Amino acid sequence: MNVKKSKKIVVLATGGTIAGWADDVDRAQNYRAGQIGVAQLLDKLEASAHTLVSEQLAQIDSKDVDDELWRCLAERAAHWLAQSDVQGVVVTHGTDTLEETAYFLQTLLRPTKPLVLTCAMRAANAPDSDGPRNLQDAIALAASPSAIGVLVVCAGEVHAGQEVQKLHSQRLNPFSSGELGPIGRMQAGRFERLRDVCVTAEQGAMPTLSDVLACAPWPRVVLVLSHAGVTGEMVEAVLASQPPDGWVVAGTGNGTVHKALQAALEKAHTRGAMVVRASRCALGGVQDRTDDVFAHAGTLTAVQARVALMLVLIAKKKAA
Repeated sequence: MNVKKSKKIVVLATGGTIAGWADDVDRAQNYRAGQIGVAQLLDKLEASAHTLVSEQLAQIDSKDVDDELWRCLAERAAHWLAQSDVQGVVVTHGTDTLEETAYFLQTLLRPTKPLVLTCAMRAANAPDSDGPRNLQDAIALAASPSAIGVLVVCAGEVHAGQEVQKLHSQRLNPFSSGELGPIGRMQAGRFERLRDVCVTAEQGAMPTLSDVLACAPWPRVVLVLSHAGVTGEMVEAVLASQPPDGWVVAGTGNGTVHKALQAALEKAHTRGAMVVRASRCALGGVQDRTDDVFAHAGTLTAVQARVALMLVLIAKKKAA
């Protein structure tokens, strides 16, 4: 009997622990990320009611994600999402920078179809690998008629791309959406929504995908951390060699910045670089201050603010 397949689900693979391999399974924590191809990952899954199409875009540890991968990923995701016979797109990705990629894709593409990122905390050949279940859930989520936008699914939890953070280095569910919790969960292959996605204020005019693809190289934004005893030496050194287009400072508490670092960043600001202050705290964000010299990140984390500023600078470059 022929079973009619539903619309396509496209899987874009980039590597990560989900594609990792341990030479010694008894020491599976000593694995190499990005070793297993997407076809082999899909072969491990239960038979799907959906037509699966896959592309191997990269095979890396996500700590090494760069602008070129983001450029490729945005272009390929947009291409497939625009196809009328595609229900949704899944991206396999390492956990370490997944939150940055998720925020980048949501802010740039704002997809009206599901674009689902998934991952693993254990290598593909670990005895208790979590990758196959996460990938199975991601495909089911991408096929869900109630799923929309960039989503992250891991350990049964579903997070919005603009809210997710990696908060734990070891747990099988390392991600959090902050005080409100995940937007949903996967139950026996079905998406159960728990709440709506929070709408955050724009950090400035954002570019189109065409603007981003045409811009080369992308503006350089450097992230620095304020801490006890910090000086402005690093900022001064960067200004003297390769001044970036923008800076994000992860400040203490409500985005406060050590006076030595503040002075160096003010120098960068007077030389034309945009500076945004965020908080190094996981929750709470930063509020506006009457004595602000710099822009503030609002509820964005420091790494999200870096991505947002890069996109704002691309838009400014296009408008100039």
